[in-house]
Amino acid sequence: MKPTLFVLAAGMGSRYGGLKQLDGVGPHGETIMDYSIYDAVNAGFGKLVFVIRKSFEQDFRDKIVNKYEKKIPVELVFQEPDKLPDGFKPNPERVKPWGTNHAVMMGKDVIKEPFAVINADDFYGRESFKILADSLSVLDNSENRYCMVGYRVGNTLSESGTVARGVCETDENGNLTGVVERTQIKRVDGKVSYKDENDEWIAIDDNTPVSMNMWGFTPDYFKYSDDYFINFLRENQDNIKAEFFIPLLVNHLIVNKTATVKVLDTPSKWFGVTYADDRPDVVAKLKELSDNGTYPNPLW
Repeated sequence: MKPTLFVLAAGMGSRYGGLKQLDGVGPHGETIMDYSIYDAVNAGFGKLVFVIRKSFEQDFRDKIVNKYEKKIPVELVFQEPDKLPDGFKPNPERVKPWGTNHAVMMGKDVIKEPFAVINADDFYGRESFKILADSLSVLDNSENRYCMVGYRVGNTLSESGTVARGVCETDENGNLTGVVERTQIKRVDGKVSYKDENDEWIAIDDNTPVSMNMWGFTPDYFKYSDDYFINFLRENQDNIKAEFFIPLLVNHLIVNKTATVKVLDTPSKWFGVTYADDRPDVVAKLKELSDNGTYPNPLW
């Protein structure tokens, strides 16, 4: 059974001021998402599902779906602040949807196979898609066995400033035991370091795994999401900034020994536009990958 690639794109319209400015960073105006989908198709993913806001559906179909649907089946699902379980209503002042795991929940009706979750605007690298596709393709009807791609922290830094990363802790079997969010990470005297609670820089190994929101799940994850979201809403219904993030539920399932999450090592370098100053670097990296034959030019 071929896995599905689930792309979180609901924030895209607001971030880019509408899809007309969807940033072309490749040599022929390709977006970062184009590279992810190219890699996913070649790695063996069998379907694409995008979660977007309903307000830019037509724009998205015209500019994005048309580009891919001849290469791979494509579905759209919609994330809105009022998509809540029966009995719950959002605070009228709330404009943002409810975070990454709420976005994942929108795929429940169209995803019946193992699936990967990625951000629309991050570059993950072809090895990562292959590693994840291979792991998901053997899961079939299994439950409670998930995975995530753990990037080596040294492969995820920005030249333009500190970055926030979820630093992963694993057990002797390579399963995730927890994710600690470190909000300031950069190289200090040549060593990857994070700033701790006492404002001190603590060095960590370059190969320490971090989460870049590249997950692998089976469809039973939707049921856990539905159940836990109700608990989340009971506590946060009126908080207009509260977000239901993937690590929140994953951590809950791990702590309660409901599920395991295998951390998959990847040699890929992650990059994205964290800062405006990152854009020229991303353009240069994609040009280099095109020039050295890693990707065709143009991509499609």
